[in-house]
Amino acid sequence: MFSRDCTNLYFNPGCALNLYRPENAERIFAYLQANFPKVHMHDICCRHNPQLPAGSVIVNICAGCDQRFRSLYDGISTVSLWELIDEVGNFPFPDYHGMNVSIHDPCPVRDRPAVHRAVRSLLHKMNITIVEAERAGTASICCGDSLYPACSTEKVYEAMKTRARSMPCEHVVVYCVSCIKAMSVGGRTPLYLVDLLLGQSTAPGTCDVAEWHHALDTYIAAH
Repeated sequence: MFSRDCTNLYFNPGCALNLYRPENAERIFAYLQANFPKVHMHDICCRHNPQLPAGSVIVNICAGCDQRFRSLYDGISTVSLWELIDEVGNFPFPDYHGMNVSIHDPCPVRDRPAVHRAVRSLLHKMNITIVEAERAGTASICCGDSLYPACSTEKVYEAMKTRARSMPCEHVVVYCVSCIKAMSVGGRTPLYLVDLLLGQSTAPGTCDVAEWHHALDTYIAAH
């Protein structure tokens, strides 16, 4: 378990959450501060040098941020928010009364079984019943979003629909904001894990892949 007095812990909500619901980034940070009083907010995009000392640990919500921070920058390690919440164990979990869901595990953390376990543990703590897809966890496949812009938007949308159709349940838990878009395009009802934890419904927003990526690129350039 991380020490409550850890001084090299940084929370990075990532561009996706800051664009999706920035107020939730503040709520999550307040929870982390209550449990790790010396945690710092960090808002440099994962596509830029984090400018942190060696030995720093970045708490991530975004799977892409997790992958980039831990693989591109020497001396930086990561932990997912899901692992920390699961480990601390004092989150005010809502009760979803046995709701059936499937899970789409995003491809950037395909090699992170500890993340997969933590996500499932959190869902169980919220009284959610999991019906696993055939391709899940370390065998998960892309939601389709990463095909943009290498492929035409038509091919991107078709890949999203194919992935969504592979989900056994109408409701699909995701923990990547781009995956919200993909499941929505594919006709499933996405449930974003941050929203579930905070007792909120998930609002897909724009599902135009070009418009969404333009917003991401603008944020990346500014941070």
